[in-house]
Amino acid sequence: MIDKVEILNLVREVLDGTDKFLVDLHISRDNRINISIDGDNGITIDDCIELSRHVEGHLNRDVEDFELNVASAGLDCPLKMVRQYKKNVGRSLKVETADGNTRQGELLEATDEKIVLKLDLTKKQKKEGVSDVFECLYKDIKTAKIVIKF
Repeated sequence: MIDKVEILNLVREVLDGTDKFLVDLHISRDNRINISIDGDNGITIDDCIELSRHVEGHLNRDVEDFELNVASAGLDCPLKMVRQYKKNVGRSLKVETADGNTRQGELLEATDEKIVLKLDLTKKQKKEGVSDVFECLYKDIKTAKIVIKF
């Protein structure tokens, strides 16, 4: 089986010192390598190609066969890293908390410990005086996804 640490080091050789970062790395038992990356200013296809070529160029198919997939963390993927939250301040998020509640609103702030949302409240909630500000620690977030608005 391909060594995850070796792949991680190869990824770091390309991404360290740039505005790009690793979001996820998964290697299956049958050597399918899936690398998901993001960047403070987005990811291009050229970024994915560069990383793919670098990783593939340092592995030997004669020793171990593998499948390699390098992709950007898409808008439909859950946010996994604090850095992703920070780059998406100003966007609308749908957050499911560990206790099963779901809230949606504009991401106003993302610190190293928590996020702050300005919630999309109904007229009824506004009449009832429900606060439109929601703070949540990262450890209490089950999933968070960007809401795409047209």
